Amino acid sequence: MKKRNKIIITIASILVVLLVIVYFAVGNYFYEYALDANDDKEFMDDNPHLEDSIAVNAQVAEAAEVADAKFKEQYPSEAMSIVSNDKLQLKLEADLYENNSESSKWAIVVHGYTSNAAKMTRYVRNFHEQGYHVLAPDLRGHGDSEGDYIGMGWHDRLDLIQWIDEVIKKDPNAEILLFGVSMGGATVMMASGEELPSNVKVIVEDCGYSSVSEVFTYQLDDLFGLPEFPIINAASTVANFRAGYDLYEASAVEQVAKSKTPMLFIHGDADTFVPFEMLDKVYEAANVEKEKLVIAEAGHADSEKVNPELYWSTVWGFVGNYIQ
Repeated sequence: MKKRNKIIITIASILVVLLVIVYFAVGNYFYEYALDANDDKEFMDDNPHLEDSIAVNAQVAEAAEVADAKFKEQYPSEAMSIVSNDKLQLKLEADLYENNSESSKWAIVVHGYTSNAAKMTRYVRNFHEQGYHVLAPDLRGHGDSEGDYIGMGWHDRLDLIQWIDEVIKKDPNAEILLFGVSMGGATVMMASGEELPSNVKVIVEDCGYSSVSEVFTYQLDDLFGLPEFPIINAASTVANFRAGYDLYEASAVEQVAKSKTPMLFIHGDADTFVPFEMLDKVYEAANVEKEKLVIAEAGHADSEKVNPELYWSTVWGFVGNYIQ
């Protein structure tokens, strides 16, 4: 009997060890797939959810691209950098576009997943044309910023506060607008739940996700047909070890619920990469002065391209209530 029990305990122990090994192997695979900044994100290439929206007007888009190119020639950016406050002490970079006007209006423009500040010219240009000084940071692990993992907006929210402080050092009277697209939208929403300086007057988010766990669960099902449990749980465990954050704590919904800053929420109703349904989750969580803009037939991050007139008139109308 003792020998039999010993065999059962041995087998059970081996199974437990194997399950732990598989759990961490699966978690590590999906961590590298989605969050390792040095790993190619092949699933972003030719992704049908990221195809240009059919509602984009080719002539309007071409004119905007020409204007973007002229802007980059006329207004070269100045480099700025900070060192992150956490133990990693990452050197983070940003592009600064100062305005010739004596305005104290500032926009901090935040890019999306696998993108960088240099690809945000369309938004930088539009804010600059309205008299704003514009700061466009590279999030950790992106562009010229250091970092070997993608923060999905969570650690980036604290880096964003550092950038806000840098703006205030340059201009103590700064009236600051936070603006972000996709992961950048999630970043500004996550930052909104922190104690922000009074200089931050308004926030505009475009197609940000409700939480990291929810958007990953959606992508996991879409790309692999796999369930949340135990895959996301395993990836979250590995993310805690390798990146220092839990995928389940990185919630834009919970942060927005704590926000005291007026916020404009934008989303295209044809967005299937960050599902359109996530818009209502973050919008309903907000207990501040708020507005919602839905752009018909716009896919992910295409709202400005599909209907730039409605997009910018809504942005200026909302922002104008808080920054003159």
